Amino acid sequence: MLGATKCKHLIIINYHTDTQQLYIIITIGAFAVIATLMLMTKKIKPESKLSPLAGLAFALVIAGIVFGENRLVGYSFMGAGVLLAVIDIIKKLKK
Repeated sequence: MLGATKCKHLIIINYHTDTQQLYIIITIGAFAVIATLMLMTKKIKPESKLSPLAGLAFALVIAGIVFGENRLVGYSFMGAGVLLAVIDIIKKLKK
């Protein structure tokens, strides 16, 4: 019975690790799409300065990585950072 419990917990740990990796891959993919859109529109020059909103978005994503052990806090920071980055891009495209 103890062996089955160990195996059960091992599977749960592997499931959580896979889920965390999936979220990180999705976040990196979202940033790649955002960067591609910025470069393709050519309305925003690659050498332009970082806006305060983009800086805050970057800081939130870094905080999400740092506080990643507490999933609710970590993913909340990452989600907020991605959302702010998208808002910043939309604001820059409208100018």
